[in-house]
Amino acid sequence: MTQTKRKRWMVSSPVVVRAQAILRKELVREFLAELISTYVMMVFGLGAVAHMVLGDKFGSFLGVNLGFGFGVTMGVHIAGKISGAHMNAAVTFTNCALGRMPWKKFPVYVLGQFLGSFLAAATIYGLFYTAIFDYSDGQLTVTGPTATASIFATYLPDHMTLWRGFLDEVLLTGLLQLCLFAITDKRNNPAQQGTQAVVIGLLVVIIGVSLGMNSGYAINPSRDLPPRFFTFIAGWGVQVFRAQDWWWVPVVAPPLGAYLGGIIYLVFVGSTIPQEPQILENPMEYEDRKIRVLPTTMPPQVEISSLPPVSVSSDNRPSVWPVAPLRDSIHIEQF
Repeated sequence: MTQTKRKRWMVSSPVVVRAQAILRKELVREFLAELISTYVMMVFGLGAVAHMVLGDKFGSFLGVNLGFGFGVTMGVHIAGKISGAHMNAAVTFTNCALGRMPWKKFPVYVLGQFLGSFLAAATIYGLFYTAIFDYSDGQLTVTGPTATASIFATYLPDHMTLWRGFLDEVLLTGLLQLCLFAITDKRNNPAQQGTQAVVIGLLVVIIGVSLGMNSGYAINPSRDLPPRFFTFIAGWGVQVFRAQDWWWVPVVAPPLGAYLGGIIYLVFVGSTIPQEPQILENPMEYEDRKIRVLPTTMPPQVEISSLPPVSVSSDNRPSVWPVAPLRDSIHIEQF
């Protein structure tokens, strides 16, 4: 079989045609976009955390913020025009709750995000496998001086209580969602076209460097729960869910905070933006569409019929030129 025939067979193969038809479906494309964008964001972010935990000279908290921030930037470039690049179940929930997207898309988006995040955790585990076991002397622990579970999920520091951590996650995610609405609101002062990805990434960096110390700023159920579940099955055990009973907070608090942040922006900012009159981009186009009407003072055009003169007897009337009926001789231009 020649190469040309092989290509034709591949294009016309029923399996290929069926796969192409499936990939053209909107929900399938959005699912894959959320999966890949979340995977990229999490690989960069978790990789930065691994450097901070495992390498004394190779990582820092600033590096973690930059890793997640610019990971978000790359994710927006990957999926921004397809799914909106949520990469965050709290953002998806808020958009559905506020009527910006239908609820039927919620499980599709969240499933893509969770699967992408889980695969990213598996990737980082595979890449840093030897470093993890060398650092922890072969013991996969959740707490203690050689704990490595924090590479994948967030855990509360000793100075924080559970409910203070809950409020911290609500506040940080609310700020995230409020600023996201501001960045993308075309009626306000949005980011310039083509710069939204960088601006959103910088927003994540700013939240991390200014407010990320207390709870690790999960601000995203898709960032925390799937990697935590991966550590559960990869050898860290059930302790990843029992440590300080924290596991449910990054799942519940971010959607609540994002919803509140979205409501605050829409009520106190979005609803107060004055509605400006629409301005035509090309006024000449409007002029061309105007309907032309003849002036009312224009005299009607009357066509005189060219009939031969008829002689009339003196008893009646003098000779005249008869004309056609008036209604048949007046031509009015209509548009």
